[in-house]
Amino acid sequence: MENDSTLQLAVVEEKISSIERLTTKLDTAIEKISEVNNNVSRMLAVHEEKIAKQEQVDNILFDKIDKLRDKMDSDHDSVTQRIRGLERKVWVGLGILSTVTFLLNLPFDPPKVLQSQQPSAMMVVR
Repeated sequence: MENDSTLQLAVVEEKISSIERLTTKLDTAIEKISEVNNNVSRMLAVHEEKIAKQEQVDNILFDKIDKLRDKMDSDHDSVTQRIRGLERKVWVGLGILSTVTFLLNLPFDPPKVLQSQQPSAMMVVR
């Protein structure tokens, strides 16, 4: 019986030593997982910071784009107004030119009143 107990004790001691090795391996694995977790947390923090900075840059760029669009709209309106003004001047000039051309091409006939066919007779009143 003593032999049996010694054998059981040896088996239990062997199992305990293998459990200790397994526990040591688990502790090492847990430490490595903790390190990886810390590294991932740091990486996430860095990426979140980069994303926040990029959002700020995006907002600044969108504001600048909106201001540029407004400036382009106002510039476009002023150029359009100038072109319309030039078009009016061109049409007025063409109208004046065509009127002058028309008037210059008419034959000049003095009014009939100035050209009387009857000899003028002066009456002398005494």
